[in-house]
Amino acid sequence: MINSDSPVDSPISLTVKKPLAREEMRAGLRPFQLVKYFSFTSLVVILVFTLFLSWVISNHARKVMLEQSEEYSLLLAENLNQQVFRSFVLPTVVRFGKIALSHPEQFELLDRIVKNATQGLKTESVTIYDSSLNVISYSTLPELVGKKDAGGVEYQKALKNTPNSQIVFSGSVWSLIPGAPEVYCQLKTYIPLRQVSSTGASSPQIMGVVEITQNLSREYGAIIQLQGRIILVSSVIMAVLFVVLRTIVSRGDRIMEVRATERLRLEEKLNQSERLAHLGTMVATVSHEIKSPLGIIRSTAELLEKRIKKVAPGNEQLARIIVDETSRLNTIVMEFLDFAKPQEPKLARMDVNEVVRRALQFIEPKAREQNVELQAELDDTLPSVDLDQEMFYRALLNILVNGLQSMDSEGVLEVTTAKAKANGSEKDIDDAMSRNRFAGAVEIMIRDSGKGMSAEKLEHIFEPFFSDKNRGTGLGLAITRNIIEQHHGSVRVKSKEGLGTTFTIVLP
Repeated sequence: MINSDSPVDSPISLTVKKPLAREEMRAGLRPFQLVKYFSFTSLVVILVFTLFLSWVISNHARKVMLEQSEEYSLLLAENLNQQVFRSFVLPTVVRFGKIALSHPEQFELLDRIVKNATQGLKTESVTIYDSSLNVISYSTLPELVGKKDAGGVEYQKALKNTPNSQIVFSGSVWSLIPGAPEVYCQLKTYIPLRQVSSTGASSPQIMGVVEITQNLSREYGAIIQLQGRIILVSSVIMAVLFVVLRTIVSRGDRIMEVRATERLRLEEKLNQSERLAHLGTMVATVSHEIKSPLGIIRSTAELLEKRIKKVAPGNEQLARIIVDETSRLNTIVMEFLDFAKPQEPKLARMDVNEVVRRALQFIEPKAREQNVELQAELDDTLPSVDLDQEMFYRALLNILVNGLQSMDSEGVLEVTTAKAKANGSEKDIDDAMSRNRFAGAVEIMIRDSGKGMSAEKLEHIFEPFFSDKNRGTGLGLAITRNIIEQHHGSVRVKSKEGLGTTFTIVLP
């Protein structure tokens, strides 16, 4: 459809610089993007800190477990030392004169005493090393008895009267994964076996070294499970927080974008209004000055036409040309004045279909001349709306005439009226207006099968002085939009080259 009716090469064109608008929008969203950055960064920091905290807690728990187990082993070893010396060493020396664990009776006695002392306690094995030779003299594990050089650094420390422990463990939080190796933890405590006086005090003389082995796999596994639960709970909490924050940020992002877009649109509209106000003042002044001379020229030409008809019949068409052209110029001047000083609408309740039928009747002869088929589908159940009949008729006529002009010969011009949907899409209702405001509103759609418009032209069709025709002011659609907005309505247009154009008017 043809956009309006003024020259394309008009020196005045009020266009919006889109790249600049996008830069301004990005600048407006920059503070919110910083908020998003710090929000997500803080989540990552909290998650890393939580993982670190779980590692610290598990290490501390393991340390406490080892300290308690070592203290338990020392108490067990002290008790075992008392039992062995009183119940085995002294009776054996008295009976046999010396201790020789190779003697089956002595070995069985020591084995019975050790097992009775450790029965029901958390011990995996008890091993006694000789003090003079690095050889295992006794062990609750028979296969270790007689093994030489089995004692390492810990054995040497115990010989120097320094109790010590050795821990052997494997596994981590990854062991909780099905199929992974099981957790294993073993604590070996080395304690010197000393003589005991009658008062119960230990003497400095060392008879051997006792190795007590405890299996702490269960306790260590519990610590690993605790660490896994901490990591799992922390991850779930972080995931929930991330989803909630992402939802909030996404919603805030959309709200900020809508507000930034609305702010730019309002600024653009304000700037355009200021430019148009200055332009309107100039146009009104010039038009007013032109209007009076045009009236004089026209009346003079009409007098000349009458006189020429009497004096030189057949030449009166020359004066008629002057009359017709001054009429056309007067129409242009009136458009300038209407644009510069728009009238206030005088609203009255009426049927929209009545105005539509009137406009269709006016363009019917022109449509018939162009072989254009007029199709009207008017909803008779439409509610009455507040309209200035003459102003709205003019706005509707502008769109219909443009539709005819977009079709050179033949085609279809279709007009439809209906109730706007309460949940109508944003394509049908202006973005800046609340859709609830248009619930139950009246919708007028005007479709033509003309040549359509490119997307570039579509952006400028409502701008003053923009047109792709060789004649006219380029104010037709600009005045049309002003009239519809004065009625608190909206007008949108969709078009594709070669597929025609559709105008949609929504009136509350």
